[in-house]
Amino acid sequence: MHGLISSGGRQAVELITVNAVSLEKTARRVGGNARDWVAANGFCGDPGTFCALPDAKGQCRAVFVGVANDDDVYALSNLPYNLAAGDYRLATGIGVALDPLRAALGWGMGAYRFARYRKSMRDAANLAVDAGTLRAVSPLLDGIACVRDLVNTPTQDMGPAQLTQDVAALARRHRAKFREWAGPALLKANFPTIHAVGRGSHRPPRLAELTWGRANDPHLVLVGKGVCFDTGGLDLKTADGMRWMKKDMGGAAHAIALAGLVMQAKLPVRLTLLIPAVENAVAGNAMRPGEVITTRAGHTVEVDNTDAEGRLILCDALAYGAEQKPALMIDFATLTGAARVALGPDLPALFGNRDASADEVVAAGHAVADPLWRLPLWRPYRKMLDSHLADFANAGPSRHAGAITAALYLERFVPDDIDWLHLDTYAWNDSDRPGRPRGGEAMGLRAVFAVLQQRFG
Repeated sequence: MHGLISSGGRQAVELITVNAVSLEKTARRVGGNARDWVAANGFCGDPGTFCALPDAKGQCRAVFVGVANDDDVYALSNLPYNLAAGDYRLATGIGVALDPLRAALGWGMGAYRFARYRKSMRDAANLAVDAGTLRAVSPLLDGIACVRDLVNTPTQDMGPAQLTQDVAALARRHRAKFREWAGPALLKANFPTIHAVGRGSHRPPRLAELTWGRANDPHLVLVGKGVCFDTGGLDLKTADGMRWMKKDMGGAAHAIALAGLVMQAKLPVRLTLLIPAVENAVAGNAMRPGEVITTRAGHTVEVDNTDAEGRLILCDALAYGAEQKPALMIDFATLTGAARVALGPDLPALFGNRDASADEVVAAGHAVADPLWRLPLWRPYRKMLDSHLADFANAGPSRHAGAITAALYLERFVPDDIDWLHLDTYAWNDSDRPGRPRGGEAMGLRAVFAVLQQRFG
């Protein structure tokens, strides 16, 4: 599925990784026509390029692959669909030695295709790896594919009900418990902001809950923003702003994938996954600017802008999660355009109320090549969300520090004694790059999972 196969007893073409410095020496070691062939093909060992070496019968006997450095996770990502279909393996003892785990991960990310509506023109080439590498990398690739598949699926097939059905399916696979509240049941169970955001859609708002693990283990709560489509509500988005809003459930996709990784690894935690799933639609009964909602936590919130809806559905889920006194609570959300303005599309913004935990995630991101950047919970900016008739508003008149004020809004629903992390992630690639195809993307997933493995594993 990920373009990876077990290397046991299998014939495979060698991939010889080189750079401009090592190419000449490596070609001499390979022998035969290697030096003449790479020269005739103008191959210089540049990153992202390759040169197939023929044998006397014209069959491919090896492939030179240009790489930038030995720890580039995307070093092989352009190969699965550019090499001829077949089986390949990394050569050992020659050329630039790559980290086998990173190389396999990058190959698998490059082998991904979203084929629900259009079949791939061809199968990906396979990379043969040892059994240990296959066991280590396959769950991560499953998690990445989960995020990408969920985010790439158009809204007609990924509404609130379908999203919570994915949570139910995950629960069945891991023998976890599942329940959900939908429509008016949200009001009866005291989830008023989730209901308010989603009530304008013909598809009722929902909250899905998955629970797993032993009662005496440390409690981990994961929360994901599941806005399956965001029109902006009555504060309507422009056409350009609305075009890709099927991806506004990218936070939910990350939380679902992370829950799957936790359960697959059997980490000794008591896991709660919470997915508020809504469609922010325009209708006669839609949430209106100026309304005041009493949230689950008892705070009154003035709706300054109906397009700041993600923090509204998250605040009830966070309040519910906080009631369970977890050891750690993490939320993922495609929350603000301001985070993209500040950090661009590739760096999720990380917030945390514990320096140690936030630093741990940043360090893990560097270690596993899944970077994040920490932004501050700068509490003087809370004044930007002041309301003259409610406890506070969900947005304010200033465009300054939008990612920070959104995080400060969420922080009000997390008691100080709970270790909390918030990831404002883009969950999307705007263009095709090796290992990062255009569309849905997992950003911060591997970094956070690495932290959970370190802390609980």
